[in-house]
Amino acid sequence: MRIPGLGLAGGVVTRLREWVMGGRESGDTATMVLYDRTLLWLTFGLAIIGFVMVTSASMPVGQRLSEDPFFFAKRDAFYLLLALGMALVTLRIPMAIWQRYSNFMLLASVLMLLIVLVVGSSVNGASRWIALGPLRIQPAELSKLSLFCYLASYLVRKVEEVRNNFWGFCKPMGVMVVLAVLLLAQPDLGTVVVLFVTTLAMLFLAGAKLWQFLAIIGSGIFAVILLIIAEPYRMRRVTSFWDPWEDPFGSGYQLTQSLMAFGRGEFWGQGLGNSVQKLEYLPEAHTDFIFSIIGEELGYIGVVLALLMVFFVAFRAMSIGRRALELDQRFSGFLACSIGVWFSFQALVNVGAAAGMLPTKGLTLPLISYGGSSLIIMSTAIVLLLRIDYETRLSKAQAFTRGAR
Repeated sequence: MRIPGLGLAGGVVTRLREWVMGGRESGDTATMVLYDRTLLWLTFGLAIIGFVMVTSASMPVGQRLSEDPFFFAKRDAFYLLLALGMALVTLRIPMAIWQRYSNFMLLASVLMLLIVLVVGSSVNGASRWIALGPLRIQPAELSKLSLFCYLASYLVRKVEEVRNNFWGFCKPMGVMVVLAVLLLAQPDLGTVVVLFVTTLAMLFLAGAKLWQFLAIIGSGIFAVILLIIAEPYRMRRVTSFWDPWEDPFGSGYQLTQSLMAFGRGEFWGQGLGNSVQKLEYLPEAHTDFIFSIIGEELGYIGVVLALLMVFFVAFRAMSIGRRALELDQRFSGFLACSIGVWFSFQALVNVGAAAGMLPTKGLTLPLISYGGSSLIIMSTAIVLLLRIDYETRLSKAQAFTRGAR
């Protein structure tokens, strides 16, 4: 027996679920939505959270530097609009074009990393930015996307060599080492760690042998230890991470202030705009340590919500990559998986540093922290995921249409 109204309600719920999740799984092009709505809404959600929290966290420092509390909020809004405009253009570029010009992207990144060492502007002792009028470009952010595009292209051509030949495994690691040397000259160890981990993850997905990973990981850990020992400021970061309360007004100052922010937030938070730590007690509150301000103002609930959204973006990226690999779109598949690893690992390092679980590394929280170059490159990576998903869904729809004839 059919209950009146129940079928209508069920149909509404089904359509709502399909709308949120991105369309039906069937190949019917009349009902299938050719983009991932879940990924799109998660991206918008993270960008909105980022803009609101950057506005809140940057007001005191904006007032001090420019006598305008909304100085950084205006700049962040400008970068958001610029990222949106670039996304509309990027979305129309087929993945075949990205594969074809991946080598040129890598060469351009290397050239920019060389230029920044000569004419780059220095902030806090690190020369990482190229100033172009009101804009400041950080080549390190571009180097991430360029390297992952190059590696995806390389794995399409040389996947058998990577699986069966140690030299084929070492070639992409060699390219990563060249970028690492240029990045360490800035210095920027955090980006090097992200490149290293994501490169290893891509080679693992390509099917490289386990003993090769163990050798490279061992070498990488040894190299990182040497780099930490070689620079006194890195050594201070590690020792302060172990026990920040030993020197709360010196090397452990930033971490102790961050932990105080989390402690004040408790479960429900102090309320949006009510942070005390952002009143220039916590350095870099709107950039590297914005997660601490989220914890203080929005509490445990806000922290969990932000982490879940980041996790689901990475999960969608890996799902999109898996579907592309199943359809033998290997460049798209490897690139999507690399974006998922990159996104999740960088978020892990940022959150771990803010919570005192990892040493401070100076990496932004994707789509949330203030930073024009990071925001533009991360949004471009998300748009690439949407383009990959569009091409895989279109391929499925066309296969269904041909099979139905």
